[in-house]
Amino acid sequence: MSALAFGLFYLVMFLVASVFSALGQGGGVLYTPVQLFFGFDFHTAATTSLLLIMVMSLSATMIFHKAAMVDWPLAIALESSTTTGAFLGGLYSGHFSGRSLTYLFSGVIAVAAFFMVKRFNMQTRCSDRPGGFYRWRRRVGPETYCVNLALALPISFIAGGISGLIGVSGGILKVPMLVLLFGVPMNIAVGSSAFMVGLTATGGFAGNLAAGQFDWRIALVLVPAIFLGAQIGSRTSIKVDKAKMKIFFGYFLAVLAVFLAIRTVLQ
Repeated sequence: MSALAFGLFYLVMFLVASVFSALGQGGGVLYTPVQLFFGFDFHTAATTSLLLIMVMSLSATMIFHKAAMVDWPLAIALESSTTTGAFLGGLYSGHFSGRSLTYLFSGVIAVAAFFMVKRFNMQTRCSDRPGGFYRWRRRVGPETYCVNLALALPISFIAGGISGLIGVSGGILKVPMLVLLFGVPMNIAVGSSAFMVGLTATGGFAGNLAAGQFDWRIALVLVPAIFLGAQIGSRTSIKVDKAKMKIFFGYFLAVLAVFLAIRTVLQ
């Protein structure tokens, strides 16, 4: 790769970290395809993507924690399931071809694009009736909401497995899941997701690392750009209109999904 091409690659990865950290997401839906575009093979790109998500998560969570936007108990409970799935997905990703994983990746991006573009206004209120041990009442600041763990834990495990396979953190699905299924306020969903994606990525990265699919050189070079980009993006997130930003990137992801599918077919 020429110096000019690498400079462009570095800049694009920095911008991805800045934008997706503002949405409480890891950026894996772009880290991997950007690396593919610049000539990296899928398995190496996916593993590098997971490490970069871990760095982005650490950086962004530092900011969201100060702003009291993280539901720590909920995030840790859900990630106990998601991280397990991510480890298994990463461990067995080598059994699938790069082509099949790219198709799966395109499908995940398409689903994520739908949830980002579609406007939902669902809020789940806690009733006073007993709901069983699995119905968890949460309170963060002035906000109160209930989470159905009997639904949340299995969904989290499946999302983690897919995340480990294709090198994403699942954040692009976590925010809609938290908001739509469990009525978590958007600001708390974004902050909690920023922390959760790091744990999911850790599980997936460990699985891929155990499978011997990693290039330390390119990953270490990219770490400073991702950390700085996440700092900028998460600080911006506290001020910007997230609804408009989600719609814009939803359409962008839809185009990206089509592009990846067509590119794979023509290869």
